[in-house]
Amino acid sequence: MTDRVLAEGTLIGDRLAVHTQTTKPLKLDQAILEYQKRGIRGISVWKEALEGFSAADADAMIRDHGLSVPALVRGGFFCAATQAERQQRIDDNRRLIEIASILNAQMLVLVVGAIPGVALEVQRGWVQDGVAALTSDAKAANVKIAIEPLHPMYAGDKSCVNRIAEANAICDSVNDPIVGVAVDVYHTWWDPDLETQIETLGRHNRLFAFHLCDWRVPTRDLLTDRALMGDGCIPISRILNCVEAAGFRGWHEVEIFSTDHWSSDQGCFLDQIISRYERCYQTSTR
Repeated sequence: MTDRVLAEGTLIGDRLAVHTQTTKPLKLDQAILEYQKRGIRGISVWKEALEGFSAADADAMIRDHGLSVPALVRGGFFCAATQAERQQRIDDNRRLIEIASILNAQMLVLVVGAIPGVALEVQRGWVQDGVAALTSDAKAANVKIAIEPLHPMYAGDKSCVNRIAEANAICDSVNDPIVGVAVDVYHTWWDPDLETQIETLGRHNRLFAFHLCDWRVPTRDLLTDRALMGDGCIPISRILNCVEAAGFRGWHEVEIFSTDHWSSDQGCFLDQIISRYERCYQTSTR
């Protein structure tokens, strides 16, 4: 990691990235400016942030300000009641791969989806089929596919993949190096097999992304009450050490959904993110 001291005296590394959804009140062009001013080098673009911008224009703005795009977020949502609907979801993801390629994004992150009333193992089969159907498109576009396991609280309607082990099993079945896993501490910190699974991802070169935030106690909302690193109970520095030990050398992406932080001054929020990230990184390297 290369450290740089910014004009205002903040020490920050070249691996910090922020998701546009973290600073949701900022339009994409505003987010680009605010990130660039603070020396944040990575911007993971949520597809909703592209509203009002073509992918080509977004790419030009991002490159002109010296930023890189770790990921386009979110594809997936393969689970649906009918084969026709599931095929439509695959086609939707093909278009997202095209957009990711235009943005020069390293990967498309997948939230795989779930529907009530169908066995989770059946739905994981749909996900496997969907991911396998995208590998040729992804390779042609030079865009990796990252499956993101979500916390079990989302198993009913958002993700039938809730542990890294389940994502790993899909990777085993698809068996293509273009397919890997995005590890988000919010969704995985509770898993007793977390360190073993991260090591497995590293051994198979499947650890594509690493997302940072914290779990507030008590949590007031299961979707929009994520905390800044250090304001919750996740052992972030320990997990960061584990990820680095597994050979991960990618971006550290901050992904915080918080009505509290969205209602605050976004520039101050970004300054807090940088400070907390620096603290996490320095603690993990001691």
